[in-house]
Amino acid sequence: MRVYVHGAGRQGRDAWPSAEGEESRFASLDFTGPMEQNVDSLTALTPRDSTVFAHSAGAVPVFLALQAEVLALRALVLLEPGLYDIARGTPAIERHVEAITRARALSAAGDLFGWWSIVRPLMFGGPAERSQWDAERDAAARFEAKQPPWGFGVEASAIAGVPTLVVTGGWNSEYEAIADVLTERGAEHVQLRGNEHRPQDHPEFAATVDAFLGDR
Repeated sequence: MRVYVHGAGRQGRDAWPSAEGEESRFASLDFTGPMEQNVDSLTALTPRDSTVFAHSAGAVPVFLALQAEVLALRALVLLEPGLYDIARGTPAIERHVEAITRARALSAAGDLFGWWSIVRPLMFGGPAERSQWDAERDAAARFEAKQPPWGFGVEASAIAGVPTLVVTGGWNSEYEAIADVLTERGAEHVQLRGNEHRPQDHPEFAATVDAFLGDR
């Protein structure tokens, strides 16, 4: 069984173009609500000895479930995991956390455009422009409602005993720093360049996973 855990963007098969066969399940998580609900949902979805694929913020509930010992996995494949907790103190991580903290202070005060002015260039590329605000406001509000993927007590030691592959796009120092910490804990790390935050879209992704899983 393969279980696919989406990040803060697209869900289902749209998020996992290489997923094939009936032996696949797709998580449906809500990053605007309590993370405990996502852990419970993931645990109910995932049979023992499954291989779990987790992208970005989707790695957080996976790690929390592993720490709570409610998941027993055959293997774990992480795509640019948003495990900021495990790499706190790293300059790239701290810069990102500081920027998002400033942005969320603005949105909490009712200034959603101020929040977007920080978040759009940081995470989506290009400046926030007043001329485009009417078209982008709803998307900005939906993204702002999602909680950042840190502050949950995630620990890199969660992968102890679980064969783990980390795939990054080689474009962002934050995800590379997180991958370095996981590598120190025994994970394998592969870069697939060209698709930035979605290395699962890379033409070599499926073969990379198959080579890692092997006879596991």
